[in-house]
Amino acid sequence: MTELAAHRLTPGGLALLTVAMSLGTFMEVLDTSIANVAVPTIAGNLGASASDGTWVITSYSLAAAIVVPITGWIARRYGEVRTFVTAVVLFTLASALCGFATSLPMLVGFRFLQGLVSGPMVPLSQTLLLSNYPPQKRGMAMALWSMTVVVAPIFGPLLGGYITDNLSWPWIFYINAPVGVFAAMTTWTLLHKHDTPTVKVPFDAVGLVLLVVGVGSLQLMLDNGNDLDWFNSNVITTLSVLAIVALTFLVIWELDDAHPLVDLTLFKYRNFRFGVLSLALGFMSFFGMTVLLPLWLQTVMGYTSTWAGVATAPVGILALVCSPLLGRFMHRLDLRVFSTLAFVVFAWTTWWFSRMTLDVSIGELMLPRLVQGVATACFFVPINQIILSGIEPRRLAAASGLSNFFRSLSGSIGTSIVITLWDHRTQMHEVRLWENITPNSVEADHYLSQLGQVAGIQGDGAWRYIGNLVHQQSAMFATSELFWGIAVLFFCLIAVIWQTRPPFGAPSGAGGH
Repeated sequence: MTELAAHRLTPGGLALLTVAMSLGTFMEVLDTSIANVAVPTIAGNLGASASDGTWVITSYSLAAAIVVPITGWIARRYGEVRTFVTAVVLFTLASALCGFATSLPMLVGFRFLQGLVSGPMVPLSQTLLLSNYPPQKRGMAMALWSMTVVVAPIFGPLLGGYITDNLSWPWIFYINAPVGVFAAMTTWTLLHKHDTPTVKVPFDAVGLVLLVVGVGSLQLMLDNGNDLDWFNSNVITTLSVLAIVALTFLVIWELDDAHPLVDLTLFKYRNFRFGVLSLALGFMSFFGMTVLLPLWLQTVMGYTSTWAGVATAPVGILALVCSPLLGRFMHRLDLRVFSTLAFVVFAWTTWWFSRMTLDVSIGELMLPRLVQGVATACFFVPINQIILSGIEPRRLAAASGLSNFFRSLSGSIGTSIVITLWDHRTQMHEVRLWENITPNSVEADHYLSQLGQVAGIQGDGAWRYIGNLVHQQSAMFATSELFWGIAVLFFCLIAVIWQTRPPFGAPSGAGGH
């Protein structure tokens, strides 16, 4: 897409394209999280166990992880506009098939198909917006695009829970139909005459096999590691060996191949290299925090999934307000300053969470999440501009696909690390607390006496009550430690983002090495 093509769009057409692209992106990112809260209901209705029902989530993330990094190759072969519109249409049809599923294997298969066709949607929506906005307004394009990527995972569980409780689970897939039709028709109408030229390059079959085996094994390992007790399981050990071997050979093969499926030479660009590293580690921390908070609220604090969603949702408010303002003015300042502000605010608010106790109110929980909205905007909007600065227009699709692959993969890694550490640290603290509680200790005897006198709880009931308190406090200790660790990681990322170098303007063929 050339800049001449960009100027063929009127302001009204550009606004309509932005809405279509944003809705398409929102729909795809939403589907990564909307089914999470509905899994128990879906599994029950389809006659499956809740553990088997998690394949509804795993199959989607597995398929998407494989396709996202090859977006650049697909777009070069078939054109960016044609690829995006086709992906949206197929995604909409796959969503409908998911709603029609009458058994769990059917649903898992359709979710896998949905993940496969979803791969190009997010990277190409970013690329097409950049290509069709005038250079001086591309910061605004990034801001509008980033809002959908940030807000969708936050509102996905809320929307999924509401639909499951008030309608029926198939509607979490049916709602994609009008959005998909609008996004596809609008994009095709506005851009089909200005598609990028296609290039018939040899198909890298070896690269594809290595990518499927490597990324597929890695994603399955991350999704199932905690449930299978990680490397105590032969399955996880085998998957990890397959992932390491296949991905190592993939890197060697792609760097030496004349027509690589995944363009790893993009990492020669300094801003792309350090920008992707900042994005991956930052999103890993952000997503890990976003997983940890509702996990703690629902398993320890007794919140329902709906109220846990309400407590975590305020982060989207200031993100929505700040993103367009940031996009309008960020070309006037060094983008590293905005990213630094984001990491400082993230570190401060996450440390704030680490200081909370079991007596915390929902209002006290919502306040730091509200403040995090500022950091969310200052992180996602500038970082994407930094990553793509200096990249030639013809390589934007490949760069966007590769950066989004590392973003989504880092989210899976962050989730696995947080859940595993939370379980292990909770168990460790529980063992240590019980070491100080014995039937013969003076403190325990005094507390049991008070329970009997004040609450009327005696005997085995009193010990069960103490057991619940011990578990709650142990989980609170583990939660505080993880929040503290995430805060430190956010602060360390300041050093990484300052490894990038200006200019951070519109993508071009120069600079950035």
